[in-house]
Amino acid sequence: MSRIPTPATIDAAPAASQPMLEAVRKQIGVVPNLFRLVSNSPAALEGYLGLSGALAKGALPAQTRERIALAVAEINGCNYCLSAHSYMAKNLAKLDDAEIAANRGGASNDAKADAAVRFAAKVARERGHTSEDDLRAVRLAGYSDAQVIEIVLHVALNTWTNYINEVAKTDIDFPVAAARKAA
Repeated sequence: MSRIPTPATIDAAPAASQPMLEAVRKQIGVVPNLFRLVSNSPAALEGYLGLSGALAKGALPAQTRERIALAVAEINGCNYCLSAHSYMAKNLAKLDDAEIAANRGGASNDAKADAAVRFAAKVARERGHTSEDDLRAVRLAGYSDAQVIEIVLHVALNTWTNYINEVAKTDIDFPVAAARKAA
């Protein structure tokens, strides 16, 4: 049971959040609990959707974004985000079980993506305190400075969703995937 009330429907959300929730429903067909939870603060929902939308237009492919989300959720022990991103990785990004497992371990079976996921995991674990060697490795794999910045922003955005879901203990509305370590 969520520790912060989650509006049961779009109509139960604050009036300022309703158009944004309706846009989510139109885009993905449902309104996951995370969005309805965050709708308690229209400003937070607007910020979350804005940054998510902007990053979706960035230079990182959807598969890499999902890989990063899985690595960060595992590091932060967020079962809601692990469940959501395992589902999206498999069904939308078309990643296989072996890749999802590697991503949750902070790596990838794809050589280029591996550098991005390893860098993202380092950013998450070390709270941004990466070395020159860490930055060099991601660049040598072919990532531009713009992509490095996007990787860091994906870590930050996913950390935020991990934290809000852990604070709220959001009810999981995806097939459940549990963190390997205690949250």
